[in-house]
Amino acid sequence: MKPRHAIRLLALALVAAQAASAAAEGDAASGQALFESDWVTAPSSADASGGLGPLYAARSCAGCHAGPALSGRFTEAPDRRIASRGLVLRFADGAGNPDPVYGHALQSQAAAGMTPEGRAVLTASTAALRGYVLSLHLDRGALDAETQQSPRLAPPLLGRAALERIDIAAVLTRADPDDRDGDGISGRAAMIATESGEVLGRYGWKAEIATLKEQIADAFALDMGLSSARRPRPYGDCTPRQADCLAAAGSGSSLGDHEVTEAAIESVAAYLESLPLREPPSGASTGARLFTGAGCAACHVPSLPTQDGETVAAFTDLLLHDMGPDLDDGVGAPGVASAEWRTAPLIAMQPTGGRRYMHDGRAATIDAAIRAHAGEAATARARYMALSEAERASLAAFVSAL
Repeated sequence: MKPRHAIRLLALALVAAQAASAAAEGDAASGQALFESDWVTAPSSADASGGLGPLYAARSCAGCHAGPALSGRFTEAPDRRIASRGLVLRFADGAGNPDPVYGHALQSQAAAGMTPEGRAVLTASTAALRGYVLSLHLDRGALDAETQQSPRLAPPLLGRAALERIDIAAVLTRADPDDRDGDGISGRAAMIATESGEVLGRYGWKAEIATLKEQIADAFALDMGLSSARRPRPYGDCTPRQADCLAAAGSGSSLGDHEVTEAAIESVAAYLESLPLREPPSGASTGARLFTGAGCAACHVPSLPTQDGETVAAFTDLLLHDMGPDLDDGVGAPGVASAEWRTAPLIAMQPTGGRRYMHDGRAATIDAAIRAHAGEAATARARYMALSEAERASLAAFVSAL
């Protein structure tokens, strides 16, 4: 090949790479705009952002996720009432079946002329297991006798997209559902049946969702009542017993057959993919050594490989673990017991601005979160409790720096 021709090909390749990069940045920017934008109820003159509800819990993704590095936050008022950002209320029985009237989640807002499902009021209490008392005020009758309620906290978004890149083989290798090695840890993979076979659940507190785009579509449908090709329900979480909601449900916009197009989901996914994991602190630090020595790293695995030879440092094994009776809220998911939880990735753990921890926000500190662990984590918790006060502080400081 002539040098001039080679240079020309290289230049064309660089132009193509730059164009692809610019397109990706554009998708991410569009996705961020969609993520932060408030949707409105239909009919709307702004047809591209219409279709909210008829019943819903938030007007935008940012309504629960206040920022890429931010998780759910509590602000306590003088009367001990708690204003929560990013806390939603899920309904189900032990097998994951939704409430026959209220569906999967409390919808505290509604389109004009409609009655919301109710509201949840949080009051600070040092005597309560969660550190707060939740009072549920329902406007459409009582919950079914089998239905339980579970507060769920929105996680930070940094690095979440990377969970999809973790090699499934690395996850399955760590699974030990029968505890054959006798270490008291019997993590199991959450396998989800699809038309093309079983896939690994990676997202959600119960690992009930397999991919990032499915998670995005699920949030649009469940929390905002917005339909997509992945969740083709114009009525969102409304149930057959909510006739007013079904009658008010609309579907589609000038952009397609649904309120949320596949292109919109892909743009939001591109935005989330642009939010990288932070570099973890040194594994040689005292806190890191204590973290491993106590057994925390047995489930909060510091890093897992991808199929392309890289690693994802998310401090999770993506497996389900029985966390004991105190964390058993009675709300299961299909194939997942109510006491089972996917190992939460330790991402953006900084304790700032009312930050809360655990699935229901019960812990105001890393120390409190560790003390809440039980079940398969009981041995690690006991080892943590046996450390000196200074050592516990060092371990907690390591976690809070993740």
